[in-house]
Amino acid sequence: MCDDARVMRVTPKTTADQIFAALADAGVTTAFGLPGVHNLSFWNDLDATGTHPTGIRVITVRHEQTAAYAADGLARTTGGLGVALVTSGPGAANTLAAFGEAAASGVPVLVIASDVPEGLRERDHVRGLLHESADQGAWFAPLANAVLQPRTPEAAAEAVARAIATAMSHPRGPVFLGIPSDVLRADAPAAPPATVTAPPAPTAADLTAAVDLLQNSRRPVLWVGGGAVASGADIDTLAWRLGAPVFATYAARGVLPPGHPLLVDAPAMEPRASALLAEADLLLVLGSALDGMTTAHWSLPRPARVIDVNLLPSSAFDPDLTIGADVAAFVDAVALRLGGREPWADSPFLIRDAIRSAAATDPRTAEAVAVVDAIERTWPPGNPVVCDMAVAGYWVGGYAAVHGPRQLLYPVGWGTLGYGLPAALGVAATGTPTLAVVGDGGLAMATGELATLAQENLPVTVLVVADGGYGMLRFDQQRGGHRERGVDLDAPDWAALGAAFGLSVKLPANPDDLRDVLARAAVSGAPGLVIYEAALYPPRSTSPRWADPGG
Repeated sequence: MCDDARVMRVTPKTTADQIFAALADAGVTTAFGLPGVHNLSFWNDLDATGTHPTGIRVITVRHEQTAAYAADGLARTTGGLGVALVTSGPGAANTLAAFGEAAASGVPVLVIASDVPEGLRERDHVRGLLHESADQGAWFAPLANAVLQPRTPEAAAEAVARAIATAMSHPRGPVFLGIPSDVLRADAPAAPPATVTAPPAPTAADLTAAVDLLQNSRRPVLWVGGGAVASGADIDTLAWRLGAPVFATYAARGVLPPGHPLLVDAPAMEPRASALLAEADLLLVLGSALDGMTTAHWSLPRPARVIDVNLLPSSAFDPDLTIGADVAAFVDAVALRLGGREPWADSPFLIRDAIRSAAATDPRTAEAVAVVDAIERTWPPGNPVVCDMAVAGYWVGGYAAVHGPRQLLYPVGWGTLGYGLPAALGVAATGTPTLAVVGDGGLAMATGELATLAQENLPVTVLVVADGGYGMLRFDQQRGGHRERGVDLDAPDWAALGAAFGLSVKLPANPDDLRDVLARAAVSGAPGLVIYEAALYPPRSTSPRWADPGG
């Protein structure tokens, strides 16, 4: 017989606790969220720093859209899983824009939302419970890799493992997991391990066909996308084996270092870049969807032969050979089968210099190039840059030097304005100083997150290039001969607003001042707001300028 006082008792764990445990097992250390009446189970066991006993820190943001954007930013910069914890109904709905961006860009984001209590719900109709809808998961279904809505603690344990595995298995993408609030509070079993599925390898027949086409090509070009980065493909070795110039999409910028002899470090719709593409006789696409924004709506020159290697092959450019396989495995296997050859193009890396030089001497674009130059000269290699859908973001996203993969985040997948500051919170949550390049219109969409920035003391420098509204849309109206309507916005006193949140605020007057301010911000490690007033002229990478004549 033993003394009852000495009997070891195991405290039951709730479904919410088991979800945290499963996420921790999957390598998650940070999540983002907003508490609501139906999801407080996720907050009940956090300590004063917002950390759960599993070690996962929950950063509480000011809007659910930010929770999902921040999860996206963390996932893009680390390659791991991004997690957003939100409440039911409007809380879940508020993540949809960010969820769509993750879907368009193949980012592993897991949105975990509560739902109305299962014990009060009637399945045949909506009763009118707080936050109730007929099927909140249906909102996410057209975008999601999976929508999971378990109704019992046992099913929830299975579902979280499946959700993690689905988001992280290639091709990666967002997953929605909805759980009733009473199920979140209930005792639950541990989740099984999340088994991530390995991507398929190319077949012997695929490799033979690809090598045959490549060996018979005299002027091959590599088109590298985000799928190649996600796979960890060795682009450098393959490029030298083929002597091939390399075009990197926005998601793949940094896959080769600035100045690499074979890197065409400029948007492909730039006339000098597209002229080189026109000389090619074969295009090897590696992990790119060949989407409209990177191909100028598929108007770029199409080489005579196209090989498309991607887990989700594209139908664009009508490939001669489509290979649905892991890009890294393909690249390694093909590189082993090829002997080296001399580059066929004359100094592809000089194309970037020529483009930058021309833009710097054009009175319309000189100031924009000076802003890009200020960032390049001062923001340290290895410290990420997050761009919003703003004129300054288009310039930095397409033309600034990027020193490694995952160091530039640019929401060109869905083109979601308001991405910059929220996603930067997710990047900076890793402890890495981060630069967010935004416009005043986009910043206005997430102004409340300046409070998150200050409260969490995240190392984000927010560079807002303020032009009094939606500068790109203003340019569209001007270019089309229309009156300016809806694009000029009253703005707050940004300096006073930043100071009200306790941020360091700087107002550089010119590009030289901007360079000095960013140099100090890069080493401070403190959150700050830099306000630069300028109406920048858009670059050629923007759709209204795709058809501009000249080089």
